[in-house]
Amino acid sequence: MPISRRGFLNALSITAISTTGLLAVSSPAIAAGGYKPIDPPLNTSAADKVEVLEFFWLGCPHCYSFEPSIEAWEKDMPENVVFVREAPPLNPSWEQHSRGFYAAQLMGQEQPFVSAMFTAIHQNKQRMRKPDDIAELASGLGMDKDKFLKTMKSFAVQTKMNRAMQLAKGAQLTGVPSIVINGKYLTGASLAGGNAGIINVINETVAIEKVAMGLD
Repeated sequence: MPISRRGFLNALSITAISTTGLLAVSSPAIAAGGYKPIDPPLNTSAADKVEVLEFFWLGCPHCYSFEPSIEAWEKDMPENVVFVREAPPLNPSWEQHSRGFYAAQLMGQEQPFVSAMFTAIHQNKQRMRKPDDIAELASGLGMDKDKFLKTMKSFAVQTKMNRAMQLAKGAQLTGVPSIVINGKYLTGASLAGGNAGIINVINETVAIEKVAMGLD
């Protein structure tokens, strides 16, 4: 059964939603090790690799700020590691961005779309909330505009959004960007002490998981 955004937010006991759409919760102190364990662990996308999962929102300034760090990490990430992204619509105002992300993913243009959307929103100060505007951006990347719009509204995209919401609930997400390593460790700027701290936690927990899985 699809999880409603209201049910998700209530489950997290969110105290407020900021004007930027970011989840506003009490900021925890930097956690020991820079992460929190997830119990029970989330299912991952690859049984034979260590998964690094980023939860993000295209309209989030903190996600945009973190992008160069995670991009640099991905270029040199260790062997037997897979990097994936989820864009759950934790706030109703995020929905069209989520639909656009998953449509681009299904059409094989995830990273170009993410980069173009980040530029449009955070550098060019465009809201990019209307499906037609998002599809027009996609067409500039070589995707068929009408097909993109249909894909945004498709059952396949809705299924991906529902799954992302379930994963976010399982991770007890309180904001974005958040990183989950192999379904077991949750980290973010408030837990790790900043973007550099997040990358350190990723590297340390990936190393632990590679040994545990016999991949090192």
